[in-house]
Amino acid sequence: QVQLVESGGGLAQAGGSLTLSCRASEEIFSINILAWYRQAPGKQRELVASISNSGRTNYGDSVKGRFAISRDSAKNTVDLQMDSLEPEDTAVYYCHGRRTAYPSQEYWGQGTQVTVSS
Repeated sequence: QVQLVESGGGLAQAGGSLTLSCRASEEIFSINILAWYRQAPGKQRELVASISNSGRTNYGDSVKGRFAISRDSAKNTVDLQMDSLEPEDTAVYYCHGRRTAYPSQEYWGQGTQVTVSS
């Protein structure tokens, strides 16, 4: 079973930056889609960004142009570079992986807190 471990969360000022990292226990080429989700108090979990093993990326509308997702096969990590942070970015951020072969499987990390103060 794939294990995902997030790191890099913390406190930032509005306009600042943070980088989140998620390390997988398996080679990430075997995980078709890696993604970051977040969940803020009182809100549903939402997709922040995703990246396929071919390098195709998708971003949530609220973070496009500010965040960037990348994967490093040598380190088995998926990173999220967050710039121009806003208080609305405050949430628990979760790493997610999906294997699309039938039957599909998905994996979640434990989450890392990001807090942005104004």
